[in-house]
Amino acid sequence: MCDCLVALAPATGGPFTLFAKNSDRPPTEPHDVEWSPARRDRELVRATHITVDGALSDTLGCVLSRPRWCWGAEHGVNVAGVAIGNEAVYTTLDPRNAPPALIGMDLVRLGLERGDTAATATQVITDLLDRYGQGGSGHDETVVGGQRPYWSSFLVADPTEAWVIETSGSIWMTERVDPRGAAVRAISNRTTIPEFDRVHRHPRQAVERLVDPRWHASQRVLAHRPVDRDQLVAHLASHDSCGDPGWSVCMHVPGVEATTASMIAELRADGAAHRASVLVGHPCENDYVEVVVGVPFPTIQSEAARST
Repeated sequence: MCDCLVALAPATGGPFTLFAKNSDRPPTEPHDVEWSPARRDRELVRATHITVDGALSDTLGCVLSRPRWCWGAEHGVNVAGVAIGNEAVYTTLDPRNAPPALIGMDLVRLGLERGDTAATATQVITDLLDRYGQGGSGHDETVVGGQRPYWSSFLVADPTEAWVIETSGSIWMTERVDPRGAAVRAISNRTTIPEFDRVHRHPRQAVERLVDPRWHASQRVLAHRPVDRDQLVAHLASHDSCGDPGWSVCMHVPGVEATTASMIAELRADGAAHRASVLVGHPCENDYVEVVVGVPFPTIQSEAARST
C-alpha cells in the first residue's frame, strides 16, 4: 500500500513542484534512504530479479528510498529534479503467473537514473515495460513467507509537469497532469485513469474500504490552494482517512502493513537546489530530514534495518 500526490507550480503558488509519498510495506521490512551517485553502467545492470541492458549515458545521481532487500526504490528524486513514486495495483491479470522480470521499484530507480525530465523518465519506464515486462515478488520473501507479486502505477514529476503511468503486466497507459488545468494529481492502490480503470481494475478489489478513503483524502488536500509543505507533512502523518481501522495515509495495521518511509520533494523551476525531506518509519512518530539533492549524506536506516 502507498499514497502519492503532486502539486505543480500553478497550485503551489511558487516556481516549484511539490511531490509527496508514503511507502507502506510489511512492518518488519527494513528500509534505507540513501544517496546513489552517478555511475557508468553501459553494459548490464542487475535489477532485483533480472539483468537489463545498461544506460546509453552515465546515470543521474539520486536520493533513493529503498527496501533493503531489493535493488529498486519505492520513491526518490534525482539531480535533474525528477521525482518518482510507485503504488501496488491489482487488475484482471493475475501477477502470480508472471515469470521474474522487472518489479515496480526497479522501474522507479531506472526512471530516476535515466530520466532528466518527467516526460523522459516516463518514456524510460514504458520502454522497459515493453522490453522486459513485470514479474516477481515485490516483497522480501523471507519476511512475508513466499512470493507476493503485484503490478504498479507510477507518479512522475519534475519542476514543470507530471505524468501518471498505470500498468497491468506489460500493458500500460499514461496520463499527463495538465499544468493549465487542475495542476494536481493523487494516486493510490488502484487504477485511476478512467479508461484504464474501466478495462483493467480487479472486480473484487475492496477499493471502497481500503483505498478510496486515502485517495480521496489526498484529493482534498490538493484542493486547498496554495498547496504547501506544511499541508503535505500533516497529510502524510494523518490517521483520519481510514475505511477500515489502521488503513490510513499514515498506515498502522499490525503485522500486515505500516508506513515505513516518507518523502516530500521540492522540485525547483528557478535554478535553486532541489530538496527532499525524507524519513524512515511512521511520519506521525519521526521527523523529516532535509537533504539537498546532489549533496551526499549518510544513509538513513530504519530501526528494523539497524537491528539486522
